Amino acid sequence: MRFVVFITVPDEETAVKIAKELVQKKLAGCVNIIKNVRSIYFWKGEVQDDPELLLVVKTKDYLFDKLKEEVEKIHPYTVPEIIGFHIAKSAEKYAKWWDEVTLEKV
Repeated sequence: MRFVVFITVPDEETAVKIAKELVQKKLAGCVNIIKNVRSIYFWKGEVQDDPELLLVVKTKDYLFDKLKEEVEKIHPYTVPEIIGFHIAKSAEKYAKWWDEVTLEKV
C-alpha cells in the first residue's frame, strides 16, 4: 500500500543527504524538501521554537521499518520525527509511477 512519511530535519544538508539515500536505495520514489518550517514543541522540560525543514517521502507501508532504520543512521536528532500515513487515493498515473520506482515486496 502506498504510504507517505513526514520527517523533520534541522538543515538543508541533512535533508538532501536523507532524501538521496532513500531514493538511491529505492526506499522512496520521491522526497519533497519543504523549507521554512517552524516547529514549536516540548523537549527536556522546555518549549522549543526552531526552524526546520520537512521531508515528504513517497514510499510503501512495507518499506517503513527499513526506511526508518536508514533515517535513524543519518539523522542528527536523538528522537527524530518519522511518521507515516496510508494514502487512500492518488492520481492513477502517479500511483503507477510510484509503484514502479519503489522496491517490490519480497
